[in-house]
Amino acid sequence: MMDIPCVQWQDHVAQKWTGLDPELQEQFASLREIDDVFQCALGLTTQDDVDFLQSVSAGYSVQKDTEEAAKCRERGNSSFKARNYTAAALHYSQGICFAPQSSEQLSLCYANRSAALHHLQHYQECLDDIDKALKSGYPSHLVHKLQDRRTLCLERLFVKAKEEDHSAASKNPEGSGRVKAPSVGPLIFGICPQAAVGSSVEKGRHLVATERIVAGQVILMDRPYSCVLIPGMEEARGKGGRQDMEREVLFGTECRRCHRCLAETLCPVPCKGCSYSRYCSTSCQQEAWEEHHRWECPLGADLMAMGVISQLALRVTLKAGLNGVQMAREPIRGEHKKSEPSCVNHDSSDSNQCHSDQPDSSISYYGDSYLSVFHLLHHINQHGPRLCFLSAVTAATLYLKLSKAGPPPASWCLSKPSATSSQSEHGPDEEGGNADWDSELWLLGSAVLRHLLQLRCNAQAIVTLQDTGAANSPVQSSREIRIATAMFPTLSLLNHSCCPNTSLVFSTGTSADPCGSDVSADVTESVAEYKHEARGVTVTVRAAKVISPGQEILHCYGPHSSRMVTQERRRLLHDQYYFLCQCEACSVQQQQEEEVEVEDGGQQWPGAGGDPQESGLLCCKCKGYLKKSGNKSETIFFCLRSSCGHRMSLSEVSRGLQEIRVDLEKAVALMERDRPGEAMKLLKRTQCQSGLILAEKHPLQGELADATARAYATMGDWKNAASYLERSAVAIGSQYGEDSIELGRQLFKLAQLHFNGGARGPVLSVIPKVRRLLCLHCGPHCHELQELKAMEDCLRG
Repeated sequence: MMDIPCVQWQDHVAQKWTGLDPELQEQFASLREIDDVFQCALGLTTQDDVDFLQSVSAGYSVQKDTEEAAKCRERGNSSFKARNYTAAALHYSQGICFAPQSSEQLSLCYANRSAALHHLQHYQECLDDIDKALKSGYPSHLVHKLQDRRTLCLERLFVKAKEEDHSAASKNPEGSGRVKAPSVGPLIFGICPQAAVGSSVEKGRHLVATERIVAGQVILMDRPYSCVLIPGMEEARGKGGRQDMEREVLFGTECRRCHRCLAETLCPVPCKGCSYSRYCSTSCQQEAWEEHHRWECPLGADLMAMGVISQLALRVTLKAGLNGVQMAREPIRGEHKKSEPSCVNHDSSDSNQCHSDQPDSSISYYGDSYLSVFHLLHHINQHGPRLCFLSAVTAATLYLKLSKAGPPPASWCLSKPSATSSQSEHGPDEEGGNADWDSELWLLGSAVLRHLLQLRCNAQAIVTLQDTGAANSPVQSSREIRIATAMFPTLSLLNHSCCPNTSLVFSTGTSADPCGSDVSADVTESVAEYKHEARGVTVTVRAAKVISPGQEILHCYGPHSSRMVTQERRRLLHDQYYFLCQCEACSVQQQQEEEVEVEDGGQQWPGAGGDPQESGLLCCKCKGYLKKSGNKSETIFFCLRSSCGHRMSLSEVSRGLQEIRVDLEKAVALMERDRPGEAMKLLKRTQCQSGLILAEKHPLQGELADATARAYATMGDWKNAASYLERSAVAIGSQYGEDSIELGRQLFKLAQLHFNGGARGPVLSVIPKVRRLLCLHCGPHCHELQELKAMEDCLRG
C-alpha cells in the first residue's frame, strides 16, 4: 500500500529501534506529549537516516527527463495508429509532464496530443494545445499542420454553437428573455439543522439527531482540509471487440486525475518543476503551488518513499501555516490542558469512537477548520512504541531535509506578523541558521508528527466507481476504488457502526449538485455559479434510514456487517482504532453467538450468526440448511433436518467453495479475453456444482449469476442476461439489504439489460425501485438517474 512508508524505510527504522539501548527504548515509550516524542526522535535521527532516505527515493525519480518524454510520445504514436485516441492522449500527457520547459519534446507532445483530442472531439482543448505547442517552440516546418487543425477545430466549434443556439430557440420559441437556469439547492457545507454535535466521555465528540431526519436527507457536507492522491490505483481496461484483445497500458490515478481536486482529465497541466504532479487547470496548479507544492516539489521522491500518510501530514501542516499551528497549540497551555487527558488519554475500548477532540465549544467543524483537525485524537498512548518510533523518525527526517531546503514556502509564513517575517524570509545565515526559522521549522515538524499519528485513525479514503467493463460494453460494470486519502474535519465527528444509518458519496472536480433539492429549496442559483463554488472534493452524508431525535448519526469505518463476521470486524477495528465495537449489529450477533454457544454445550464456533459467506450452505444429501458447530480445533457442519443428520467437515466445505471460486475467476478471465462462449460453458458447469451446496441467496450464487448475465449480454441475449441478473439481485438484496446501494446498482444494470432487449414493461417496472435506492444513497442528480430518465423518456415517447 502507498499509504504507509515503503518497506525499505520501515525496515531501516525497525533496525534503528532494535539497535537502541533498552533503557532508551523504555524512555521513548513512556513519552506522552507530541513535542517530547518529536524532540527525542530528533536527537536520535542522524545524517545517515537522511542519506538512506535519499538512496531509497532514487527509485521514485520525479525529475524532468527528455528521453522519457520521447518514449512516452512514441507510445502515444503507437496508440494513435491503433486509433485508441484516449490512450494516445494519456501517453502524450505523460510526455508533457516529463518534458523540460521550452524543449522541443514538450512542443511535439503538445502538438500530438492536440491531434488525439481533435479525434475525440475535444475541440477547445485541442486549440489550447496548439497554442501551447507554438509557444514551446514547435518546429517551423511543421507549423502548417497545426494551422490546418486549428481551422478544423474553429469550424467544428462554430457549427456546434449554431446547433446549440437552434436547440435553445426551439425550446424557447418566444425568445422572451434568457433560458432560466435550473434550480439547485444552495451549496452549504457543514451540518444540517436537524443534527448537532454532542460530547461525552464514552463517545467523545459525536453527531446526534435533534429532530427527525428522513431517509435520503443530507445530514452534512464537508470538504477535506487536505487530501493526497493515491498513485497506481486504477487498473488497465480492455478495449473489447475482438479476439485476444489488446490491453491498455496501465494508467494510474496519478495519470488520470488532478492532483489537487481529483477531477479526471485527459489533458493535465504539468508542474513546471517535477514530472509527477499535474492538474486539471492552471488555477488548480497555481493554488496547489501556493498552498503546499512549492515546498513539496523538490521533495517529491522522498515523499513518495515516505507514503501518502506522511505527505498528507505535511500538506495539512503547510496549509495551516505558522499562525494556524501557533493558534491551535494555545489551548494546550493553561486551563485547557487540564481537560485534555479526559479526551485524549481516556480508554476508548468500550466505545465506537477514535477521534474525539478537546471539549471546546468554540471549535467549528468545516473543511477549512484547522482547529478541528489539530484536536483530533492522536492516540499516542495507544499506538505501539515501534509505530510511534516509525512516525517520529519519519517526521524528524523530513525536518532535517526541510531544514536544508532554504526559506519556508509562502503558505507557511503568509499570515506571519511583520516583525518576524523580515528575519525568516532569508532562511539560514552563514553561521549555521536563523534562530527564528529554526524554531518555526521545529513547530512544523512537531505538527507533522501529530498529524501522522492522528491519520492512523482519522484518515478517510476517498472512493469512486471505476468502470471495469470493455469500452464498448452495453451494460455498466463497475467497482469501488480508492483514489485518495483525506482529512475531513466534519466527517471525523461521526462514530462507527458496522451497520450504519448513513451513506457517503464523494464528488471530485466540478460536479453536479450532490445534495439536491432537499436542502433549503427556497434558495436557488445558476448552474454556472454553483459549479464555480462546487469545484474541489466534497463528501455528502445522507441518512440511509429514518433517524429519530436523540439517535446518534453513524457511519462505517470499513468493516461492515454484510461483508465480515463479527469477530473479524471487532479485531480489525480494535487493531486500527483501539475500541471494542459495541454497535447494534455486533451486539445482536454477539447475542446470537452466545445462544449458539448454549445450544452447542459451551462450544462456540467463530462467526456464528453473521458470516455472509457461510449463511445459505446446503446439505448435499437432502438440500436442508447446514449449521456450523464446534471449536477452533474441530469445526463441523451438520444438517438441521433431524431426519437427515448429515455432517461435513470444515475442510470439505472450504474445498467446495474454493473450487467454485476458482471456476468463477476462470470464467471472468475468459470473458475479458473476448471468449464468452467458453465462459458460458464453464459457468453452466459451475452452477450445477454450486447448486449442490449453495442456497439461492448465498453471495457466491449471486456472483455466479452476475457473471452468467454478463456472458449472455456480451452475446446479445438480453432476455437470458436479465433473467440471471434478477437471480443475482436476490442474493445481493439478501446480503446487503433491500435498501442498500449495492442492490440499487444491480437493479440499474437490470434496467439496462431490459432496455437493450426492448422489454418495455419490465424496464418501466424496475426503474422506480432503482430511482428510489439511488436517490436515497446518491442524491437526485447522480448520472445514473439521468440515464434512467433518458430510458424512461424514450420508452414513453
